[in-house]
Amino acid sequence: MILENRLFEALKLGDTAQATRLCTADDLYIFASATGNHNPLHLPGLDGDGDGQAEAMVPSAFAASLVAAILGTQLPGPGIVTLSQSYDFHARAHAGDELVTVVTVTSLDAGVVTLSAQVTREMDKTLILSGVVRVQAPVKTYRVDSSTLPGLTVRRHRHFEALLARAEPLPPLRTAVICPENAASLGGALLALKHTIITPILVGHAGKIAAAAAELGADLAGVEVIDCPVHVDAAVRAVALVHEGRVDALMKGNLHTDDMLRPMVDRDKGLRIGRRLTHIFVMDVPGLEHPLLVTDAAINIAPDLATKVDIVQNAIDLAISIGIAQPRVGVLSAVETVNPAIPSSIDAALLSKMAERGQIMGGFVDGPLAMDNAVSMAAARTKGITSEVAGRAEVLVVPGIDAGNMLAKQLAYISHAEAAGLVMGARVPVILNSRSDSSMARLASCAVAAIHHARMKGEAI
Repeated sequence: MILENRLFEALKLGDTAQATRLCTADDLYIFASATGNHNPLHLPGLDGDGDGQAEAMVPSAFAASLVAAILGTQLPGPGIVTLSQSYDFHARAHAGDELVTVVTVTSLDAGVVTLSAQVTREMDKTLILSGVVRVQAPVKTYRVDSSTLPGLTVRRHRHFEALLARAEPLPPLRTAVICPENAASLGGALLALKHTIITPILVGHAGKIAAAAAELGADLAGVEVIDCPVHVDAAVRAVALVHEGRVDALMKGNLHTDDMLRPMVDRDKGLRIGRRLTHIFVMDVPGLEHPLLVTDAAINIAPDLATKVDIVQNAIDLAISIGIAQPRVGVLSAVETVNPAIPSSIDAALLSKMAERGQIMGGFVDGPLAMDNAVSMAAARTKGITSEVAGRAEVLVVPGIDAGNMLAKQLAYISHAEAAGLVMGARVPVILNSRSDSSMARLASCAVAAIHHARMKGEAI
């Protein structure tokens, strides 16, 4: 975006500028930190007025700052000096609201520009703010590419923290940890043990597990260790522990994913329950109002339609478990219309219709959707797409493993998201951690598994 101002002589009565801004929870945290105003009415998750509900109310000054943003970047633009401002506040906005700000030139007098200003909530056109601002017009032409300006990313784990808060009071999930033979994989299991999320049984090379514990300075007293020096044998033993009723979940340690999954899909002794095994990332994306599920990014390479049905259903089931009552599932393609030359667009349309007919249950499914109109209401409106899912998808179903892997890593390394990995479709949840996962991601993976298991057992969460 190019920022360019307009000098006084270039302005005329009736000139107008408009901007739309989604107010996120992170915006409220940033505003509170920058201003020192920690009024609980304005902080997500807090009840500021004692009514038992968290308000996450947008501060009036934040709404006024949206006007200032247009004045300073569009009309008249960079170089203005504010002389006076007078606002009336008619209603309150909240985190998650999309706010539309409009300013209009109403008077021009000797270098002073008077503008009317309005902020409305896009969804229902409710007037939030109205008023008048007087500014000194810029005296020097200014033009700059805004991409060169400094940005800010807030790195929080509020969705993962909420999952941990739900999981910690539950009975610890009995979990076979397969080959926790390095510090990262063993440390994740022991951290989940410390938070009472799991009770681990460590299955693998006993000597390497002991060495990893020594590296961590950890005491394994009271933790059961089953010595299986060969990785494939350790995976087979872990699956057997499920059949014996000794564990309710499996957790990947320092072994190859294929070695772990092979005994799980064995026709006679595996853990399949009819559906295909599918992988799901539960992602905590800074600035996003809800956890984002991405599937399938690790198991099914080029899924056919039947496999995608299981991918979608597994994702819906997991989303419901973590608190999304009726998940919105966006089935991604390169386009948002059916194109016979793009197979993923045909599959997406079929999945959408199957959900309408009850062949996929528990959520809203829409596709094909391109990435922009799956997650952006503005993009969906621009394309004329109206649905329960478009612009606010909570689950993203990708065409294949390459797209899923790229999407998840883009969210992780560009948007600073963290991912909790799980495999669904087996008799028990399978916690699938990556070597690069943070401690929070490892904890969250265990928390998601514990919450899902509790829901499947009908336990109170």
